[in-house]
Amino acid sequence: MLWLLSQAGHELVDDPVVADAVIVNTCGFLESARAEAVEQILEIAAMKPKTIVVAGCMSERHKNEIMLEIPEVDGVIGCGSFDDVVEVLNEAAEGKRPERFGDINAPVSETPRILGTPQYTAYLKIAEGCDNHCAYCVIPSIRGSFRSRSMDNIINEAKALAEDGARELTLVAQDTTRYGLDLYGKRVLPELIDKLCEIENIHWLRLHYLYPDDVTEELVKTIARQPKCTPYFDIPIQHCGDKLLKSMGRRGNKAGLLRMVNLIRENVPNAVLRTSFIVGLPGETDGDFEELCEFLRQTKWERAGVFEYSAEDDTPAAIMQGQVDEETKSRRREIIEDIRREIMDDFNETLMEETLEILCEGYDRAAGCYFGRSVYDAPEVDGKVFFESGKKVQPGEFVQVKISESIDGDLFGGTV
Repeated sequence: MLWLLSQAGHELVDDPVVADAVIVNTCGFLESARAEAVEQILEIAAMKPKTIVVAGCMSERHKNEIMLEIPEVDGVIGCGSFDDVVEVLNEAAEGKRPERFGDINAPVSETPRILGTPQYTAYLKIAEGCDNHCAYCVIPSIRGSFRSRSMDNIINEAKALAEDGARELTLVAQDTTRYGLDLYGKRVLPELIDKLCEIENIHWLRLHYLYPDDVTEELVKTIARQPKCTPYFDIPIQHCGDKLLKSMGRRGNKAGLLRMVNLIRENVPNAVLRTSFIVGLPGETDGDFEELCEFLRQTKWERAGVFEYSAEDDTPAAIMQGQVDEETKSRRREIIEDIRREIMDDFNETLMEETLEILCEGYDRAAGCYFGRSVYDAPEVDGKVFFESGKKVQPGEFVQVKISESIDGDLFGGTV
């Protein structure tokens, strides 16, 4: 959308206070995200820009409600119509209150982009949509069925990003492990990884959103033998109990999850595992929850996010028997977070006196030192490495840092 607007002659500004038009790109996955989006829209409306357009997942999910219930909105764009942004904005500015909801199952748009991250790091979308249809999730109805981008288009975009200064690429999709199944008749993520690693200026390649049932030996060994691949496995498993996995429509079982963890640990000794858990799923008993806690202690996921189950309209899980009360959900989330912190602290202790390669992200004036990330830390979601240096370090530069201290999930050290 940014690229299309800039090509149409619009000037992009960082501050909504000085903007004539504001486009709010929304999430619609959880009730909490929708509430945050509505609050943002109303805050922007109070700034009185001439035009407000709402785009993204909340628009797609509540296409018949936004314009009626939020009169401050002048136009809406669904997930199948991002390429219509210029037309929608122009019509909204004329007072026509346009609504665009194109085909969410159409091939992934290959419109160029403007990077929304610092130049040295970029997310690279390899597919769109999802075919997993988990019982608690609305993503397939919002983002459509799974559609892979062609390998050539992905490689060409990666090369262009590298030429513009990107040193770290993070592959994203709703399910990266399924990549290529629709286009090539088989999963070809390992082949894509090999080709991306051939790009000269790319230094780190990071993979997100691997579906656990499809983390194969071929994929793990590909990551293990490619020095540019970070040993970072982001695998949202949601739960470990066989009964709950089945009721949620997840493929696989606990035994399979344990085999997968062992496969990774055996082939990538320095692997860091990241996941997300949902507590308070319908039917989750105290025994199921204790099983999840023990699973986490046993498998030691170094990075983990935990979410309280949210009963979303139009999902099978919302009408299942055995809904868990909010107080129990909150208590279970706090317990998982405590276990997670212990595991993370233990892992950080193993890094004391180790020298890590760090991607510098900037200088923290308050702390009086530089900060960045190691291969063990994904952009925006994990901890930082704060370090002192005897010479000036630029954002996007890789440096060697000897770790000396760990505080609240962050690491501290100095360049060597």
